[in-house]
Amino acid sequence: MEAFVNSLNNVLWSTPVIYICLAIGLLFSVLTRFLQVRYIKEMVRLMFQGKSSEAGVSSFQALSLALSGRVGTGNIAGTATAIAMGGPGAVFWMWMIAFIGAGSAFVESTLGQIYKVKQDGVYRGGPAYYIEKGIGIKWFAVLFAVAALLAMSLLMPGIQSNSIALGLENAFGISPTVTGIILVVLLGLIIFGGVKRIANVAMFAVPFMAIGYILVALIIIAMNITELPSVISLIFSSAFGADSIFGGILGSAIAWGVKRGIYSNEAGQGTGPHAAAAAEVSHPAKQGLVQAFSVYIDTLFVCSATAFMILFTGAFNVYGSDGETPIVENLSGVEAGPGYTQAAVESAIPGFGAGFVAISLLFFAFTTIMAYYYIAETNIAFLTRGRNSKPAMFILKIVILAATFYGAIRTASLAWALGDVGLGLMVWLNLIAIVILAKPALIALKDYEEQKRQGLDPVFNSTKLGIKNAEYWEDGYKTEKDKEVS
Repeated sequence: MEAFVNSLNNVLWSTPVIYICLAIGLLFSVLTRFLQVRYIKEMVRLMFQGKSSEAGVSSFQALSLALSGRVGTGNIAGTATAIAMGGPGAVFWMWMIAFIGAGSAFVESTLGQIYKVKQDGVYRGGPAYYIEKGIGIKWFAVLFAVAALLAMSLLMPGIQSNSIALGLENAFGISPTVTGIILVVLLGLIIFGGVKRIANVAMFAVPFMAIGYILVALIIIAMNITELPSVISLIFSSAFGADSIFGGILGSAIAWGVKRGIYSNEAGQGTGPHAAAAAEVSHPAKQGLVQAFSVYIDTLFVCSATAFMILFTGAFNVYGSDGETPIVENLSGVEAGPGYTQAAVESAIPGFGAGFVAISLLFFAFTTIMAYYYIAETNIAFLTRGRNSKPAMFILKIVILAATFYGAIRTASLAWALGDVGLGLMVWLNLIAIVILAKPALIALKDYEEQKRQGLDPVFNSTKLGIKNAEYWEDGYKTEKDKEVS
């Protein structure tokens, strides 16, 4: 089975696909006039604007929900794997895909807001919704919903639970079976509570875990501050094949940097729009800007923290183009993944590293599984509209709990390979959709900018802007109080 999965990955993640991901991110960056630079201050301001309602969550809750999906094992294990397979230069390409990917994140998340619906008392939206409403191709929308459902419920939870299990086993000797049972119990308590409970848990857990992790990284950087120029130089020289050791794996540096960067920050993947659509905002561009900034938090902050801890301490191996023969071997017998990060922290703070990384993985990966459930639930809601969705929702909960348990006890290589298949399917379908549908998002951005220049708090009206099938916005945005009056 592993051979089949790997061959499928070779198609989904072939070299042309890698460059297409980069090209589309660059295209959106140009079309939005690099809003990821122009609007950084506005992004931060908007994060803390808006309040939740009966139907939706606040901008910060939606950001936290999206970040719980973005900030996961990819930030620890994925970054380490990128360095192992692509060398230090892969870190630069992770930064690059985050920078230009912020443009893709804005477009897809704004589309998620534009074409959202109020369904069963809550806001729902995402690629399946904007494909159906914006492009008008029902089978394409259903195909994405099915792909997302398979990826989020079956293929990708195992990566997260597997990393948690490995980390806890290495640090505390806890059996993966025991870890799997504990994860299932905790996850069950949360997902049976609905979207509001998921958002509330994410709102408190995500900032706590990210800040704590970055602080430890800063301590390790401070302890090795004299190495900063050489580490930065190594990253940039390796990224362009100028380093004598890593020059032969330049292609791997780009491929692994982009692939792990997309896996980590999810820009263009189609996951972010689900959380973006749940937010209660007066204009779609507001949440698009907030979600664009979440890409920076994920990759430029959290992934960089992992990369710097590993590179500053030299706790890594790098493999040649065959993926098996080491060209740099600093850690004998340590598999690429959380072990690199554990070794890095342990070398700087003895007795602390293994446990710290294991607990970080627990927080990072567990909240990601929560986000996966929410995304899968949204696509179930799309597929079962007009019918009783309760049986399907119950089955979904059981499936994701089973996948989480199974992932905890299976091999890491198969877990990552299955996850890459799921991610690849969603990326392919969503990138096609947002390229076709970019115009409404760009219209929304222009409208937002014009209202800001007039000193207004932007309010969206899809009818005035000529955007069809955006029923929620047809009469302009109204607060819950306004809706009661009218």
